[in-house]
Amino acid sequence: MQEIAAHKILQPLITAQDVKVIKEGQTIFENLNFNWVPGENWAIVGSSNALNSQFLQVMMGRLPVSQGRIHAYFATDYLAMNADDGKFHSYRDLIAYVSPQHHFKSKNNTQDFYYQQRFNSSDVGEALTVLEYLKATVITRDRSYWNVERVLDLFQLEKLIDKSIITLSNGESRRLMLAAALLRNPSLLLMDNPMVGLDRETRAQFGKILAIIAQSGISIMMATSPQEIPDIMNRVGILHEKTFYEQVNRSTFNANNFTFLMEQPAGTDLDQTVFAGLGLNNKVSSFRYIIQMRDVTIKYGEKVILNKVSWEVKSGECWALRGQNGAGKSTLLSLINGDNPQAYSNDISLFDRKRGSGESIWQIKKNIGFVSPELHQFFPKTQSCLQVVLSGLFDTSGLFRTVTEHQKVLALQWMKAFGIDHLAGKRLSQVPLNMQRLCLLARALIKNPALLILDEPCQGLDHQQRDFFKAMVSTICRTSHNTLVYVSHYLEEIPDVVDHFITLEKGIRI
Repeated sequence: MQEIAAHKILQPLITAQDVKVIKEGQTIFENLNFNWVPGENWAIVGSSNALNSQFLQVMMGRLPVSQGRIHAYFATDYLAMNADDGKFHSYRDLIAYVSPQHHFKSKNNTQDFYYQQRFNSSDVGEALTVLEYLKATVITRDRSYWNVERVLDLFQLEKLIDKSIITLSNGESRRLMLAAALLRNPSLLLMDNPMVGLDRETRAQFGKILAIIAQSGISIMMATSPQEIPDIMNRVGILHEKTFYEQVNRSTFNANNFTFLMEQPAGTDLDQTVFAGLGLNNKVSSFRYIIQMRDVTIKYGEKVILNKVSWEVKSGECWALRGQNGAGKSTLLSLINGDNPQAYSNDISLFDRKRGSGESIWQIKKNIGFVSPELHQFFPKTQSCLQVVLSGLFDTSGLFRTVTEHQKVLALQWMKAFGIDHLAGKRLSQVPLNMQRLCLLARALIKNPALLILDEPCQGLDHQQRDFFKAMVSTICRTSHNTLVYVSHYLEEIPDVVDHFITLEKGIRI
């Protein structure tokens, strides 16, 4: 009896045996073997974020296996117990997945949201509140541990329960997605770069949060960077060249021992020849002040988002905007980018012209190149990557007009600079998230605007892509005298050209 009990304890949760995966004619994985046993929590790292993400998709059964087998032992009892209830059941019922992007819907669950909607109070009512969203997510199973009260406490969401989900900051949305995943009361929790978008304080607490989740009986797997592996993750899988290069204990893992985790992949070297053809120039902007704000206050109902914020940015200055999740950073940027109608009721001047003096939104946007996690979230994914980049010339979410051959060549030059010109004909939805982000970065830069607003621009990029982009931004700002407003929770992501800082705390400039 003791031998039988020991065997049951050691039975794997899920295995992959000699798996081969082919997607769109390309082999993604081959000779892939993996064994996940109880008590293990896995960190998946690799030579690219895309490869890590695709492995999670394989574990979930979202990428079909062409050869080999995935065996989900952890779901055996569940499937047997529900075999005769007349409904379709899968081991995926017992997996909760936290993706890099949310998929929030309107209250009637029939429409997606658009980017500017989050700043229009008349549209906010179409979305669920945080509490409504969580209540609609709960799945109760036998011996369920997680409920709404517990996840609100764990992720410190109590103060947000009445807030519309489309008004949440990027970091707040990430916390809500994690809370919703727990309310499925899964056996396995899979997370794709869950720490991205979280402020420093929340990241510091994340390991403790994962420990509490693991103590509740949930086994955890997360795709992450080699530099951000919480202590609770006791196993590390290193992916390289379509399979696992090695699987090691967390205590013995050292990223420096795996040079491919640090080497620069093809397509990220800054080609000076290509760079010279991007339409950049050293012409100094004709504007004296890019931004002038005086005692700006933004409220939604009784909730004060910005409280008497004053800020001046002169032409050619490079600023970093800092603050915790929910500090008001996105709202501040929306006032500059022409997306927030409350700009008209405040003392704001952009490009030496007071808001509300007869200027159109398009006159403002023509001087701005912009990217943010929220723009990425809401950007239409049906157009080609080339069309996405070209749309930056016209400040539209997608391309809806005929372009000249010169404009097309310019867009391809920018894509080549980022190493993504081979994706020009693919739909945005067909390429990995980090490549989508590079398309949107090229879109922001293509018209060499007077003002660059880059909100968490490196989110989802590989380490090497991040360093490349930082170098490119610094070179552009020095060459073309662009004004820069740069947002990041990571100091190492801020380009060295930045020499001014503004910090928000609970809507107040400090």
